[in-house]
This record gives sequence, C-alpha cells and structure tokens, in this order.
Amino acid sequence: MTRKVTANISLTLDGRYHGPGGPADFGAFAPYVVSEVARDHMNRIWEHATTAVLGRVNAEGFIGYWSAVAEDDNADPRDRGYAKWLVNTEKVVFSTTLAEAPWERTRIVDAPVADVVAELRTSGAGDILANTSPTIIKALLKADLLDRLYLMIFPEIVGGGERLFEDGLPRTHWKLTEQVSGELGEMALVYDRVR
Repeated sequence: MTRKVTANISLTLDGRYHGPGGPADFGAFAPYVVSEVARDHMNRIWEHATTAVLGRVNAEGFIGYWSAVAEDDNADPRDRGYAKWLVNTEKVVFSTTLAEAPWERTRIVDAPVADVVAELRTSGAGDILANTSPTIIKALLKADLLDRLYLMIFPEIVGGGERLFEDGLPRTHWKLTEQVSGELGEMALVYDRVR
C-alpha cells in the first residue's frame, strides 16, 4: 500500500504565500488564519497524517511556536490538537546546515525532496504531510508526487512575494473534493490528484 502525500499551504488570490516584504510578510494573512474555517481546515490536514515533512526554516518557526500551544490549556482546542500532533508525530526536516535535530521524533535529511518522499511512500502507514513549506511543496509538485492539496485562499491581492505555482510544472489534473467558505471571504479547498 502506497502512502498518500499531501500538502497544506495558504495563498492570496494572486497565488502568493507571503507578501512583497519577503518571507516574514504575512500581514495580509493575519485576519484569516484564526477564522473558524481556517481552524477547522487545519484539523483536516493532520487527521490522517503520521509524518510531517518540513524545510528547516519552517521547522524552526513552527515547532518552536506550536510546542508552546500544545501545553497551553487556554488555547483553542483545534489549535492545541494540531500542536500536539506536530510535536508528537514523526518529522523529516530538509536542511543543508543542520547536523542533528533539536526536536524530538525528527530526522534531518540533506537529500533531494522527491527521492526522500518517494521512499517514505513505500513504508509505514498514514499520510505524509508537507506542511506550509513552499520549497518542499514545489519540489513535490514538480515531481508529481502530491496526491492531495489542502489550500486556504485568502481574499487579498498582495501584488508581490513568491508564488507557489511557477511556470514549468508538469501538467496535472485535480478534482475539488471539499470546499468551505468563511464570513471573511476565505476559502478552504481540498483537491485530489486525478491519475
């Protein structure tokens, strides 16, 4: 049985995963990430996943932030559920600079993303989730290894910043399997790869 490879990311209407100010420019995203739709969507992304694949920069920010949420009794139960999953699940972090993992249940890998994920697919159980790591998701899209895309689309055009879907990707077909809209105009979408 081959494991499903999934990816989660939030995008603006113009397809950007951050604003023109660089990787830390998430001002346009702020009103939407704590919406009911976004929090419910976050719970969907990890419910079947047993492995998280992350880039180093994302891992450093995510694991540090979510570790505290996992221990916070006052946190929204959906946030806390995701946080506990992230802390306790198997993590594969891609890095050319880290020699060893500062986090529990984490393996550091300096190898091509597509090769590592293709190998992960053939053993174990549960989904493999590329979580909000654009470089990882781009490599998986290029290699046509993604089986499901979890997208949050925010009703903002930021006019700059990096795009997820770049020219040169292989042509693929996707089926919309879930769609939920929020009061702020945000949309949670789930697309499955048609093979």
